[in-house]
Amino acid sequence: MSEVYASRRNRLRERCSAAGSAAALISRPANVRYLAGIAPPGAVLLLGKREELLVSAGPPNDRPAEGRLDEALRVHALPRAGGDPAVAAVGLLVTQGTDSLALEEHHLTVARHRAIRSVAPGLRLADLGGAVEQLRVVKDEEEISCLRIGAEIADQALGELLESILVGRTERHLALELERRLVDHGADGPAFPTSVATGPNSGRRGHRPTDRRVEEGDFLSVCLGATYRGYRCEIGRTFVIGTSPADWQIELYDLVFAAQRAGRESLAPGAAYRDVDHAARQVLDSAGFAAGLPELTGHGVGLEIDEDPQLGPAAMGKLDACVPVTVEPGVHLPGRGGVRIDDTLVVRPEADGGPELLTITTKELLAL
Repeated sequence: MSEVYASRRNRLRERCSAAGSAAALISRPANVRYLAGIAPPGAVLLLGKREELLVSAGPPNDRPAEGRLDEALRVHALPRAGGDPAVAAVGLLVTQGTDSLALEEHHLTVARHRAIRSVAPGLRLADLGGAVEQLRVVKDEEEISCLRIGAEIADQALGELLESILVGRTERHLALELERRLVDHGADGPAFPTSVATGPNSGRRGHRPTDRRVEEGDFLSVCLGATYRGYRCEIGRTFVIGTSPADWQIELYDLVFAAQRAGRESLAPGAAYRDVDHAARQVLDSAGFAAGLPELTGHGVGLEIDEDPQLGPAAMGKLDACVPVTVEPGVHLPGRGGVRIDDTLVVRPEADGGPELLTITTKELLAL
């Protein structure tokens, strides 16, 4: 992996050099981990003129779930607690005679930026922007393997829950059980707070579980994800509890399923982000559900659960191969409930079989 991290850092250096910056300071945790293999709390990565340093408030922990430091990097641990690694890193840079530095201004606070400026008043500062985030969009096969394992864990946790008795249990209880099962099966932890929604709550995006109990005839929508070696995936499914679905539930489910399938089938290298959104959205629009639809049909996943690309109606850009994304349309009917179906897939060319589905739990409307 050391060569992989070195290649990532070299690509970033090339971007910085082309923009006129001799050094770069990376502070956003996911970006630090992407380039260094590990991101201790508050740590920053300094790509200096003479060397590359991970500057940390203390020695990095040696825990597999938190990553493994690239052995080519030197660690500079601050001698006392309370110091700011970013400010310390810039202080070290000044001693190297560097005249320019690119910063992740979208991550630094104003106070932190001022502190950096006070340490190096003569240093020319530039905005690195989303350069690292752009490098992270296309995943290598090792990254995709981590996502694939995370998806298998999430599928397994969800499958086990569906085999248990659900009536009478609360949304909160079911969410906690799912998160425990994720860890039991090898996840670092949940990729995001698990959403379990029943009855009139079902189908809501990002619903926070309540003490509402599962009842016969409810829609039950579940959205969960696993983190494995730092990489995060997600899956969402909707079921009916305890009885045959009502006609309106079947019709709504079939509609959302058709929208989700249209979105999945539109994933291909070269497809415009907004065209993927349109493929799923127009199915729901044509059925009269234009109002209240989510802003996005899906988004990228990786070291963060919500990464670029954003699959929305105004999104600019086109998909590349080896980009993992979600496709997650949904409809919520106030007072009645709704349906969400959510998969994580990897964009692949048609010659390689088309989009690779990572989350494989059945999308059949089951009565549990």
